[in-house]
Amino acid sequence: MSKDAEVDMKDVELDVIDPEKQPMNTALDNTEKNGCVKVKVPDDQEIKFTGLSKEELLKVANTPCWVRTRWALLILFWLGWIGMLAGAIVIIVQAPRCKPLPSLKWWQKGAIYQIGAVESFDNTKGDGTGDIAGIKARIDYLSSLKVKGIVIGPIHQNSDLVNDTNLEVIDKKFGNEEDFLNLLDAAKKKGIHVVLDLTPNYNGQNNLFDTDIVKKGMEYWLNKGVSGIRFGNVDTILQNPDVVEEWKNITNNYSSEGKERVLILPVKNMVTNNTALLMDDVLSTLGKEPAAAEVITTLSRHIEIAGDQWLGWMVGGRELGHMASMVKNRLYRLYQIMLFTLPGTPFTNYGDEIGLEDTQEKDSKAKFPVMPWKYQQSREAGPRFTNKTVEDQEKDTDSLLNLYKALSDLKVKERSLQHGDFHILKSNIEIFAYLRDWDQNERFLAVLNFADTKTTAYLDGVGLPLKAKVVLSSDPKRPKGEIVLQNVELDPSEGLLLSFPYVS
Repeated sequence: MSKDAEVDMKDVELDVIDPEKQPMNTALDNTEKNGCVKVKVPDDQEIKFTGLSKEELLKVANTPCWVRTRWALLILFWLGWIGMLAGAIVIIVQAPRCKPLPSLKWWQKGAIYQIGAVESFDNTKGDGTGDIAGIKARIDYLSSLKVKGIVIGPIHQNSDLVNDTNLEVIDKKFGNEEDFLNLLDAAKKKGIHVVLDLTPNYNGQNNLFDTDIVKKGMEYWLNKGVSGIRFGNVDTILQNPDVVEEWKNITNNYSSEGKERVLILPVKNMVTNNTALLMDDVLSTLGKEPAAAEVITTLSRHIEIAGDQWLGWMVGGRELGHMASMVKNRLYRLYQIMLFTLPGTPFTNYGDEIGLEDTQEKDSKAKFPVMPWKYQQSREAGPRFTNKTVEDQEKDTDSLLNLYKALSDLKVKERSLQHGDFHILKSNIEIFAYLRDWDQNERFLAVLNFADTKTTAYLDGVGLPLKAKVVLSSDPKRPKGEIVLQNVELDPSEGLLLSFPYVS
């Protein structure tokens, strides 16, 4: 055989594979190669783990090691439980006690809005004379002010003669009894209480108070659902405590839980009695530009004399006129902050929330300017402030109206401002500073600069923190944030309201 033939035979031998080296093919899967075998396990076959038997567990559990471990874990559990119980008891014992909340009447929860000149507020007839229906048409606006009550009138028939005065009949120029009852319903739906002014001779010169007529009038309207009665020009009547006591008994007799009735009497000189709410006119006697020291002395004396008597604060009113005519323009916003942060109820004469000023006319109507809802009405109001109309001020975030709304909202929500304790703080002569606090609630610090120059307030009071947060200012440009209380820089005539949390 030639060499070429031998080579060819070797090639043939290499192509023949040894059967033992061939891959196994199974019936289970003809695609398996390279010596792999796929075994199919029946689906119903379960794999069980039996663990230790009962006898084996008992044998192990009784060994000294596991007995000690169990006792150690049991002791640790009970020690931890006792420790948590003891900790809870310590926390409860050491935690400061919460004061019980006082039971507040509706007039103690927010501001009261006085519409003493119904004919100047708003009208629905288009004849330029305001009426009861006009007040009802503005009930949403009054609700936006967060006031708790409105004082309306007087609106009864009246002349300078006793026989021509009827406290039970509404003067036709204001509407009729049906209009008034509709107003009561609309106000009730908004959570606003209605107080009726029954000052008998509001159109005349004489203070006519026939006790029988007054008593019948009070009972008539309390039966109709009013939440209280107000009388003006009562300085002489207040000298007769029996009459005041009789009026108070009438309102008390018509009161029930959740439906309290109030008797409101404005006073210039503080007297102590049990009247539910005294509307104090003392701020109206301080002049247009009082000094801080005069304000502090006067308010301190009146608050001390009042004792537990709930006070109402107002500058002006139906008998005196609007606050803008009684206070310098530079102090107007400061006064609003003071009214809403003093202890008691702030009263607002209609239009005071926008800075409405009395007219320049020399007659009895000068104190009853038209409420300027829109631009065309503002000329009748005698413009003194910019953006004076309600319509314009609602759009301006820096307006007096929006400052009023912010203050009223705080009065309603914050317990310290609503019924908290009152502490006058020592400071320099230009400053009136005081603290309002209640239990563990947020504290509020009012710092009022009555001077017409920049002033640094040096505050001295127990429990004051290093810093406090700016809540609002009479100056809309005052930046928010924290300020150091050691030296508080105030712009001329600036009123500043600060807050800080309770610290045990």
